[in-house]
Amino acid sequence: MDAMKIDLDGRGPEFRTFWTERHLATLTTVRPDGTPHVVAVGVTVDFEAGLARVITFAPSVKARLVRAAGPDGIPVAVCQLDGPRWSTLEGRAVLREDPESVRDAENRYAARYRQPKPNPQRVVIEIAVTRVLGNA
Repeated sequence: MDAMKIDLDGRGPEFRTFWTERHLATLTTVRPDGTPHVVAVGVTVDFEAGLARVITFAPSVKARLVRAAGPDGIPVAVCQLDGPRWSTLEGRAVLREDPESVRDAENRYAARYRQPKPNPQRVVIEIAVTRVLGNA
């Protein structure tokens, strides 16, 4: 999976700014019946690692869909827009439940949005970005 990641760090300062400004996004996963599951989320981007992360709670539909895909992950997309500027990050998502991954994702979320409320059921949807669309 790592070989397919793209260089997010080299996309320029406007791209970095857009993905660090405070914007909400949508996360799209696909249910087993093929229909899309689209929800509003906060997303953070690790430009150097080529990863996007979404924190959520373990029983959520999005977490259950990613968990059910197993270690190979599931194709997903996160999209954010601000007026005419928009960007979609596509990739494969896996679920991270270990305390270190959760803490790291919470800290990244706090830096972009606000400190998340404590949640003992928190998990992280980690997306290895393979495609970028948009004009931002």
